Amino acid sequence: MNRQTLNRLILEKRSCLCVGLDISSISFEPIRRIVEETAPYCVAFKANTAFFEAHGWKGWKCMEETVSYIRSRFPDHFLIADAKRGDIGNTAVQYARTFFERMDFDAVTLSPYMGYDAVEPFLAYRDKWVILLALTSNTSAADFQFSLTPDGAPLFQKVIEKANTWAGRDKLMYVAGATRPDMLRLVRAMAPDRFLLIPGVGAQGGTVEEVMQHAKTPQGDILINVSRAIVQSEDGPGIAAKEFAGSIARFFS
Repeated sequence: MNRQTLNRLILEKRSCLCVGLDISSISFEPIRRIVEETAPYCVAFKANTAFFEAHGWKGWKCMEETVSYIRSRFPDHFLIADAKRGDIGNTAVQYARTFFERMDFDAVTLSPYMGYDAVEPFLAYRDKWVILLALTSNTSAADFQFSLTPDGAPLFQKVIEKANTWAGRDKLMYVAGATRPDMLRLVRAMAPDRFLLIPGVGAQGGTVEEVMQHAKTPQGDILINVSRAIVQSEDGPGIAAKEFAGSIARFFS
């Protein structure tokens, strides 16, 4: 799926909600119910691979079933493997094969720490995306991401500046956390026409309003991920997703 297609879906649906499938289960049925309840309100699903991998081969089988089901039942939805891989050489090639060939995800999250070598194999796939960690939503992001480089810029800014030269806006997007809206504005300024995947709304304290104000472009270019606040909602995933989607829709004319 390319940028134009994804943005068209966002504008037509008036939603940029991405439902995070952070579900500790080796049974496909609870995941299927969540997907069915939330699909009308979101444009993307993000599978946190750790929750599946922890169950060994049964977890991998469940993840494959999940991807296959979404592909057949909701083929227009964007699928993200939240794997946070970051290795080089043949290892990176095999990771790319895993998520883009065997599992047919649209995108995978990667760490930029080892540089372009860790990203290049993923960029070889047509209509597939790299989602690069830039400004994450966790508290300890300050340990490294805010460190100043010799020219006085924070490290996350250096990551974006460099990665902008690796691939175009149809191939590479960034993770930018909702918990630091002032810095989110800076990320958008540095990547004015690229998609941003934004975690941290809901359980971590980020708000839809601040994210939409600082990160949305006229075309869209934004995916707001909500995981726990939807899949663990006492009111049910469908109701929670509908509420988040309603908050988002106000920002689309």
